[in-house]
Amino acid sequence: MIPKELIKKIRRIEISTNRLVNDVFSGQYHSTFKGQGMEFIEVREYQPGDDVRNIDWNVTARYGFPFIKKFREERELTVVLLVDLSRSGMFGTTRSLKEEIAAEIGALLAFSAIKNNDKVGLILFTDQVEKFVPPKKGQQHVLRLIREMLYFKPQGRGTDIDQALTFLSQVLTKRAVVFLISDFLNKGFERSLKMANRRHDIVAIKITDLREVELPKIGLIELEDSETGEQMLIDTNDLRVREYFCDYNAQEEAERNRLFRSINIDHIDILTSESYVEPLVRFFRMRAKRLR
Repeated sequence: MIPKELIKKIRRIEISTNRLVNDVFSGQYHSTFKGQGMEFIEVREYQPGDDVRNIDWNVTARYGFPFIKKFREERELTVVLLVDLSRSGMFGTTRSLKEEIAAEIGALLAFSAIKNNDKVGLILFTDQVEKFVPPKKGQQHVLRLIREMLYFKPQGRGTDIDQALTFLSQVLTKRAVVFLISDFLNKGFERSLKMANRRHDIVAIKITDLREVELPKIGLIELEDSETGEQMLIDTNDLRVREYFCDYNAQEEAERNRLFRSINIDHIDILTSESYVEPLVRFFRMRAKRLR
């Protein structure tokens, strides 16, 4: 049985995100993603003026002259929320935990999808794939997704984005818009991200708490890696310690952003101390403008 407090929380998220969908995101989602789903029809000979990006190189090599893949625009999209439920999500020093903000953003995107008659699915992962809810339509389905994001108790502690992306590619053969929601405190997923982005439209949403990138000056503190349990005692009064911590995280962020740019993946940075609405609106407007 679902606890009463969780039911209240789901209801609160439903009301607040529905309001945002109606008041803020009503036209943004549609103009950003509609028409991006493409369905393969056939292969035919290349003709002058055809988009060279659609050349089928396997068929071209077989017959000795160019062939292209022909697609038609699908009337509806499939949206998938790929959500990190590792232990590091249970951290937050301001208004909310990272995992709570992830659930709110997931709810907002899911309600935007069903308002536009699109299907939405969910993959929850840690250092293993924890749960897969196939894409469907309808408000009751979205409420189930919110419940899973808030209530599901994962088996794993760590993060394995590579495994989650590999699973995504196995279960979804048709093109989808995939929102990868994580704090990205994990490496080694570059190849699988590149492969997944060839088939799907991947959007990375990175959720960060300010204290993960900047230490306060409060003397001796004990830090614990929530995923591995490793502990470390540091002196935050030492300027060199604070600068090293800040510089290290800045380098990690720059490396991640270079990766996203190198394989043409849009990313959105969310801070737990700030509203996530403005960064999402900026992203929607940027994408819509680029597609014109």
